[in-house]
Amino acid sequence: MTHPIQSFEEMTFQEFVLVIKVHHKQIEENTNIYLYLESSISEEDRKKTAMLLNSFLHLLTRTNIEDLQDDYQNFLNTWLQSQLSIIDIKSFNLFQLIFEKSLITFMIHQKHHRMNAVLMYVLSIFTYLIQLYYDKLVHPTNDNHSTNQQLSHLQLLDKLDKLLIYSSGYHDLAYILKKCEEYFSYKRCVFYAYVPWSNEFYGVIGAELPKVQSMKGHITEQNSIFSSRKPIYLKNPKNYIKEEHIQLFNLSSVIFIPIIQQDQLFGWLTFDQLGEEFDCTKDELALLEQVGKRLGLFLSRKGENVEQASELHFTERESMILGLLAEGYDNKKIAGLLFLSEHTVRDYVSSLMTKLKAKNRTQVVASAFRLGLLS
Repeated sequence: MTHPIQSFEEMTFQEFVLVIKVHHKQIEENTNIYLYLESSISEEDRKKTAMLLNSFLHLLTRTNIEDLQDDYQNFLNTWLQSQLSIIDIKSFNLFQLIFEKSLITFMIHQKHHRMNAVLMYVLSIFTYLIQLYYDKLVHPTNDNHSTNQQLSHLQLLDKLDKLLIYSSGYHDLAYILKKCEEYFSYKRCVFYAYVPWSNEFYGVIGAELPKVQSMKGHITEQNSIFSSRKPIYLKNPKNYIKEEHIQLFNLSSVIFIPIIQQDQLFGWLTFDQLGEEFDCTKDELALLEQVGKRLGLFLSRKGENVEQASELHFTERESMILGLLAEGYDNKKIAGLLFLSEHTVRDYVSSLMTKLKAKNRTQVVASAFRLGLLS
């Protein structure tokens, strides 16, 4: 006797995303439990898998459902490529396993009325992701092509190294970015600085400078791209970057590269093609990651800091106010702490801006940290 095949209620991508949005806290709790209670997972794999899970859940919960098309392929393609610098076979398998287990556990516990539809839909999502992962990231490359590409990348890095050696310091950064555009074949390269004591970013150098310098803010979940210390490639920045910023810079595809030296984050470089969509391989992203590391070393040069700092002379009062600025105090609070008038504090701040060649309070503190005057 044969049994009829059970039919399942169909689900759209919008409906699936809505389920995740509504219940993301419980699902996220389950992923943390499965991830951190499994002793057989190495710490390195745990970190990579956690980054994949957090990124995937964050994207699903922050996406505007009204903007979604029922075809999830482009959506998943963009997400997978944004994880190029992190993902490998092991972390991908763990990501799939833990996400599915977490979702199933939640559905069973809640006795969700659409459990079958959700589970069948998540299986179809991962079927596509697996195919996409192996097609785009794991396919074998021609050995000769790979060798030639590696040689080309080494030659480009050698050119950059020579440029940095002969550059005098921070004030050459604008020229260095223009050469990066030339060396690595991008039409625009922008530098965003990181302010660690206030956890802020701000645009510093790039074409159309007023637009670049209008970009600033605190690093939050809303701009999580800046919270990553790994290179990120976005074939389509929608759902990752505010629409107003996409329009402001005419962005299609974009790459974010952290500038890091010995765990110190100086900021980020962005590379794009001025509104033209482009592809980026894992090897190309790794090349640009090396650019970020070399610029991090360049910006951390101690010799330049000591030489420039030795030419600066601050009064005791200026040094005290500089320290309080770094702590985030405003003029009114500084005046109260030092028993001064706000007008006097403003004069001291203006003096600091002149000596450090800064345009505002944020740049005063940034320059002081860069020169080793603050730690």
